[in-house]
Amino acid sequence: MGSIVHLELHTRDESGARDYYQQLCGWPSQRIEAGNGSYLALAFGNGLGGGIVECGTERALWLPYVGVERIDQATERAQDLGATVLLPPREGPAGWRSVVRSQSGAEVALWQQKR
Repeated sequence: MGSIVHLELHTRDESGARDYYQQLCGWPSQRIEAGNGSYLALAFGNGLGGGIVECGTERALWLPYVGVERIDQATERAQDLGATVLLPPREGPAGWRSVVRSQSGAEVALWQQKR
């Protein structure tokens, strides 16, 4: 618990970001088709995965996903510590996630893997 388990880049330019990080870091990418769209998965090495999400963000940002035992409790704990919940706990195919913003403005996703 508490380890970064996934790293996601949110950007307006998915293809530009893919090309840049492939050339800079050698990170391979693979398009994953899902029921409601697609996702560009990245392999960083050492077992850490992530991806690139194209969205309307004003500036590109990296969003770390931190593994937690209970998404509801971890999200509530973040709120108790002064965080704003940007995305309440939501179930996806592989697990549950929420996104919180600390009082300083830093964002982190909380992730509970399905077992």
